[in-house]
Amino acid sequence: MTAVPQARGSGDDEVGIILPDGTGVPATVPVHIFAAAVDTFSSGQRLDMRSLARRIGMARATLYRRVGNREQLLDQVLWWRARRLLADQVRASADLTGTDRLTAVIGGVLRAIGADRPVRMFLESDPETALRLLTGPLSTVHRGMARALENLIDLERGRGAFDASLDTRTLAFAIVRVSEGFLYSDVIADRAPDIGRAVTVIEALLRGLDLVHRAPVMS
Repeated sequence: MTAVPQARGSGDDEVGIILPDGTGVPATVPVHIFAAAVDTFSSGQRLDMRSLARRIGMARATLYRRVGNREQLLDQVLWWRARRLLADQVRASADLTGTDRLTAVIGGVLRAIGADRPVRMFLESDPETALRLLTGPLSTVHRGMARALENLIDLERGRGAFDASLDTRTLAFAIVRVSEGFLYSDVIADRAPDIGRAVTVIEALLRGLDLVHRAPVMS
């Protein structure tokens, strides 16, 4: 049977589809602790558990019991910030479809992360931890971005605006890894980040695989 194209929803409806857990504060972290952690990170300071405990008037041992260790807390902060960036791009591209939509969202997210000063400062001051939390196989950011991209691809597939012979999970994984390779190339390969080239490569990949708009082969 031919799939019935899905009707377009509002940008906010689509955010809910692509990010089922929403963009709110993680339920596992008390709000006042998370707010202090976000403020520390966003100001470009090192997120130090001793300093954070002192700031919120809590014993360090209690802080660890409530939120886990430093990397676990940073993981949550980074993914919360990434979800908000992604939601903004989903809303901004609500009038686009198919490859145009996918390219716009991916490019918008990459440009926003590339211009995110706190993330760049984190990469410069603690590159090993930053890469592990941003790109590692257990990273909430890496896995979350891949899942969100899968949802976006499937959304466009479902409305008949995009299709590819490559399965969604593999395609999303490839795009995320290409994105990370260009976005963090100064840390990974001692090469200046080039988001423009990343978007060019990803768009070429999507258009090359897109079965919906592929030109017919002339006999």
